Amino acid sequence: MLHALAAAVAISVAQVPAVHDLQVNWAGDGAFTGGGLALYLASEVAFKSALAPSACRWCDRDASGVDALNPVDAAARAAVVWPLDRQGLADSASNVDVYLLMPAAMFGLDGYLAASSGSIGRWGKDALIIGEAAVAAGLLNQTVKFIAGRERPFVHVLPDAQKPLTANPLDNDVSFFSGHSTTAFALLFATLSVAELRDYPQRWLLWAVGLPLALAAPYLRMAADKHYLTDVATGALVGGAIGWFLPVLLHPRDDAASGGAIRVSVGRSAVSVAVALP
Repeated sequence: MLHALAAAVAISVAQVPAVHDLQVNWAGDGAFTGGGLALYLASEVAFKSALAPSACRWCDRDASGVDALNPVDAAARAAVVWPLDRQGLADSASNVDVYLLMPAAMFGLDGYLAASSGSIGRWGKDALIIGEAAVAAGLLNQTVKFIAGRERPFVHVLPDAQKPLTANPLDNDVSFFSGHSTTAFALLFATLSVAELRDYPQRWLLWAVGLPLALAAPYLRMAADKHYLTDVATGALVGGAIGWFLPVLLHPRDDAASGGAIRVSVGRSAVSVAVALP
């Protein structure tokens, strides 16, 4: 009986790619991420009346007040903007996309990639790095918005007397550059960068799920008439660059801390052991 059982069980050992550890300073990176998020929220909730421009500095008009919007932004707006009665829907959809679906997808998929690589314990580091990149991108975006003072498209087309009567006048002149696009692409590329540094298998899933969600952000912001093409394109480029390079530059691989991992799977007629070497 024992001989038959032994004959039925085959043991195979295979080497699988190691998952690299990344350098993280929990105190420093955590303080920056938490403090930066608090600063961003304060600039939106408590101090926007003092920080946001009271009138456009970048008004897309010439000295005599004639419309001088560049032809690229004008053509893109005409092609993408939704009818007035549907712009609120596009605005709400962009908020759901960027502040709910994108974080859930990126943090969730990173957790899946970590777990499937036998390194779920490192997901906390991944989440901190991704969050840090998104906060850094958001702070830069907010600073540029307040300095540039570009008039939003839907405000640009209003008569001067109606511009102070919008639902949120403090938000009238912060069009450049798009915060939603910045955040979406920072989340996507930070997660991609972490997955690449970790050498997670199946990281193509991040492209498959994250890229359509990220691309939806600039489209919906233009559909809602909240941004021009140059606003969303700049946001995507800046957010993507910060998302990719912040992990690369600040959180390189720490292979000295990358321990090995052993995975065992038992089938009906075989036991396989996979060994990941540091």
